[in-house]
Amino acid sequence: MSREEPAAKRTVDVVVLTMNDRDAEFRTAMTSVLAQQGVDLCVVIVGNGVEPDYVPDGVQSVTLAANTGIPEGRNVGADALAAHGAEFVLFFDNDAVLPDPHTLTRLIAEFDRHPQAAYVQPRIADPATGQTLGRWVPRLRSGDARRSGVVTVMAEGIVLVRRADFEAVGGWPGHFFLFHEGVDLSWRLWDLGRVGWYAGDIEVHHPTTNPARHKPFYRMVARNRVWVARRRLPAPLIPVYLAAWILISIWRFRSSGNLGVWFKGFTEGLRGDAGERRAMSWRTVWRLTRAGRPPIV
Repeated sequence: MSREEPAAKRTVDVVVLTMNDRDAEFRTAMTSVLAQQGVDLCVVIVGNGVEPDYVPDGVQSVTLAANTGIPEGRNVGADALAAHGAEFVLFFDNDAVLPDPHTLTRLIAEFDRHPQAAYVQPRIADPATGQTLGRWVPRLRSGDARRSGVVTVMAEGIVLVRRADFEAVGGWPGHFFLFHEGVDLSWRLWDLGRVGWYAGDIEVHHPTTNPARHKPFYRMVARNRVWVARRRLPAPLIPVYLAAWILISIWRFRSSGNLGVWFKGFTEGLRGDAGERRAMSWRTVWRLTRAGRPPIV
């Protein structure tokens, strides 16, 4: 009587970006990734405009001559590991932590339970306070951060994606540089007939930070909102989406003193090159609406 062969480990590529600006956090992040059990990992560190100053044994690295922005850096990392033929790609911020060595196997189990899912988003929590920010919960009703379910966007910093789906839609929109690249990618994945899944019971750690700490925040969030609309929405929905976000942004940023910068970015989005236009189908519009977030907000 022959023994049964052990089940093959699931394969995961891990892409981490660095600018050599947070050494202690980066080392902790990498330790948590490399401690994952029950998976076959292939990890790459992409130095975005720098040569990575910390590369653990067994980890690949890529050095980019200039800072290409986060989404394009992620694309470069995913391409560097393509020969591995992994089933999944984990995009992972360099100050995040996987607190459990079985985090990846738990996330993969969510794909098995939800075979329509193109990506699975864990619940992100601040390690010191345990707080999950509303912007980390990828749905409109974010009050109960522990409630799992189908989602239509993603929090880009920690997300596990099926590689076949990621490649089918062409990866991240590299020219966005920063902000809203997850909306663009999510909508394209939904347009494949797939969904996103938020696993509220799987916790990962990320320190609470203010996105407005980035100098170009107000300009880029406005510009990229316009680019998302121009690239992905059916023509009749573009003015509706943009009008909705003008109102929402005026409400959100009215006391920041940066509305003028925001409107300059909005104008840049209207005049600049948004890249390839491949509008989602009306069927996808209906599916997103049924899932709780029509693509006008």
